[in-house]
Amino acid sequence: MLDLAAAASRSARAGVRSIEVLRTVRELREWRGETGDLGLVPTMGALHDGHLSLVERAVRESERAIASIFVNPTQFGPAEDYRAYPRDEANDLALLERAGCAAAYLPSVEQIYPAGDDTRIVPGDIAARLEGAARPGHFTGVCTVVAKLFEMVRPTRAYFGQKDFQQLRVVQTMVRHLAMDVRVVPCPTVRADDGLALSSRNAYLSETERASALALSRGLFAAREAWQRGERDAAVLRGAAGGAASAAGRPEYVSVADPATLREIAGRADRAVVSLACRVGRARLIDNVLLGMTLDELAAL
Repeated sequence: MLDLAAAASRSARAGVRSIEVLRTVRELREWRGETGDLGLVPTMGALHDGHLSLVERAVRESERAIASIFVNPTQFGPAEDYRAYPRDEANDLALLERAGCAAAYLPSVEQIYPAGDDTRIVPGDIAARLEGAARPGHFTGVCTVVAKLFEMVRPTRAYFGQKDFQQLRVVQTMVRHLAMDVRVVPCPTVRADDGLALSSRNAYLSETERASALALSRGLFAAREAWQRGERDAAVLRGAAGGAASAAGRPEYVSVADPATLREIAGRADRAVVSLACRVGRARLIDNVLLGMTLDELAAL
């Protein structure tokens, strides 16, 4: 996999910088100019190899690639970790530069939400359950900031990871419903060698908690193995995932849902996304596996 962190850290310490750093809408639009083919990777920073896999794909597939780094306050609830969310601008920029990203957009809150801004995009049924139920208002914040970034950057394609599966589907649905001129590209979840899905929130885990968190991927892999053996009963798949994951910490949900609608499946599952959320120490972790459907098929929804 990518192993850019050490090199990026050296670059950050040395002050090496050739990537364009843009902080205002005006700077962004001047930089973009008439670029015909532009790939965007929206992030909240604290970058890891999962983010960088999206950047590298954007670089391969685009005339120029740009990443945004913005910790979006409107997608955090009152009791969530907005102020504590990990931030490391110098290292993030060095990582993006090493990955070949042409520019980084690092707007202030005032650039995204100017004084008096109370306009919001409220998603529909696709956002009503799972993360939407656990985190009221979360996807309104996601849709609003992503729509603003799409309007500011005007990308040809935008790259989103499978790990945040519901976010991916919510953004895909928003783009379709609002006839936005951008293609959403789903990209595979990147995992550590031991199976844990990479996440910025993994930084919150102690060594003991990280070992416990491995039960999440083990549960999902158990469901996938059952599927590969021919199991199609949603309750059995749900039990396979939840049985192992319950050892990780405090599970919030274990779901077997249709990948298109995210409605829970009762009975036979001919395709499914098996997803879960669990609190491990102070970290809230989510993960999923997609069964009976490829990411290319998902991209066509």
